Amino acid sequence: MEVRAITRNARMSPQKVREVTRQIQGMPAELALQTLSFVPRKSARLVAKTLKSAMANAENNHDLPVDRLRVKEATVGPGRTLKRFIPKARGSAGPILKRSCHIRIVLSDE
Repeated sequence: MEVRAITRNARMSPQKVREVTRQIQGMPAELALQTLSFVPRKSARLVAKTLKSAMANAENNHDLPVDRLRVKEATVGPGRTLKRFIPKARGSAGPILKRSCHIRIVLSDE
């Protein structure tokens, strides 16, 4: 059975979060959580929070044993982008894109 958890509009660019989610794909869930605890990045904390939520969903909503769960899929997609401007030379303005992302983790007991 598949169980999923989604974190929406996390204030970090998808490119930075993808580097972390690639490391945990295919791992057992508990090992992935331990691995994320040693990664010194903000995105690792966001992914760990989503992974814990997926594990809790499996345990509480579907009565699945946590020790048999594997990370089947860990994907990151773009969220909405906040558009801001910064003053530049000669009265012009330069754009700043503050990106966000959606983190989606799917666990499976197979």
